[in-house]
Amino acid sequence: MPEEPQPDLLKGWKQIAEFLGQPISVAQRWATTGMPVTRQGRFVVATPEELNNWLGRESGEPVHVVTNEADLSEELKRGLSHVRKEQRGSLAASQKSGRKRS
Repeated sequence: MPEEPQPDLLKGWKQIAEFLGQPISVAQRWATTGMPVTRQGRFVVATPEELNNWLGRESGEPVHVVTNEADLSEELKRGLSHVRKEQRGSLAASQKSGRKRS
């Protein structure tokens, strides 16, 4: 069975919630706290790119909702790269604070 391509525009609460992997009520609540959605006539719409960017800002970490078309090995590499950078930053901070105590 062929996989459906990721839409450029998510139309309606149902599509937005499915993309986020959350119930519709959660997507609606997140919209009241700044999630980027806009009205087009009687529909609420959002782009996957805007939602991914917003999720990353809200969590403080880079976030990307994985779709059927995503290259999971690339997503894993991206995630590991972020973790390594965070670890290096923590190690450098602890070494720096250790030097101040001496």
